[in-house]
Amino acid sequence: MSSTAERERWTRILEEISKAVSRQHYETWFRSVGLKSLSDQRIELDVPSKFVRDWLLEYYLATIQEAALRVLNRRPEVAMSVRTASTMPTLPAPPAGLAPAPRPETPSLGLGLNPRYTFDTFVVGGNNQLAHAAALQVSKAPGLHYNPLFVHGTVGLGKTHLLQAVCHAIRSRQPAARICYLSCEAFVNDYISAVASGTLEAFRHRYRQLDVLLIDDIQFLSKTDKCQEEFFHTFNALYNAQKQVVLSSDSAPSEIPALPERLISRFQWGLDVSIDKP
Repeated sequence: MSSTAERERWTRILEEISKAVSRQHYETWFRSVGLKSLSDQRIELDVPSKFVRDWLLEYYLATIQEAALRVLNRRPEVAMSVRTASTMPTLPAPPAGLAPAPRPETPSLGLGLNPRYTFDTFVVGGNNQLAHAAALQVSKAPGLHYNPLFVHGTVGLGKTHLLQAVCHAIRSRQPAARICYLSCEAFVNDYISAVASGTLEAFRHRYRQLDVLLIDDIQFLSKTDKCQEEFFHTFNALYNAQKQVVLSSDSAPSEIPALPERLISRFQWGLDVSIDKP
C-alpha cells in the first residue's frame, strides 16, 4: 500500500500527465488508475480492466515515464495490474424473501435496428477509435470487461451506429440473449404508460431481467425525477447480475444538467468515452 509521500509524488506526476494529454483523454484513462507503490526505479499501478491496462501500456507508457522523469529526475519502470473483483463497487443485495421474477420473453428492440449500422460499416478514425474498440470489446463479452459503457459526443458522430452495432454483434453470437435497445424518450414513455395503467411491476420485470440494455440519449433522463428513480433501481439490478448496460449521451455524465450524483457516479463505474469531431 502506498505511503503519503508516494501518493504526493504520484499526484505531481498526474499533474504533469494532464498537461501532456487532452482533458477528455485524461478523464477517460487516468481517472480510474490507482497507485500501489512508487519509487525512483519503479511505479506500480492498478487499473480497472485488462482493456485499460493494454491501452495505457500501448499508447501512454511513454507519457507516464516522461511525466515521472520531470518529477523524479529519472525514468522509472512502470508496471500495471488489473484490480480484482473484490475491489470493485458492490451494490446491496435485493431484500430477502423476494421471489425471483419470471424470465420474460426477449423484448422488442424499441426503435428497431438499422441493418446497415454494424461494425463492418463503421468508419474508424482518430476521433472515434477508442469508442469503437470499447464497443467491440463489449459486444464480444457483454458484462465482463467494464460496465456500463458510456459513449458521449455531439449529434451526428456515430453514437447510435455504435450502439446498434453492439446489438447486431451480440445477437449474431448469442441469438437467445435478452437485448433491449431504445431511446431514453421511449424508456420514459414506457414508464409513464406503466404507471398510468398500473403495470409497473411488469415494466420492472421487462427491463431488470435483460442481458443487455442499450439506451440512446440518456441525457433526457434528467428531466424526469420519478423515472430517474426507476432507472436507478433498474441499473442496480442489472449491474448486480453482471448484465451489460450501454448508454449514449450528448455530454459526459458529470456535464448532464440536473442528473443526480448517484446516477453520475454509476455512469462512471465502467468506461466513459467520447467521440470527438473529426
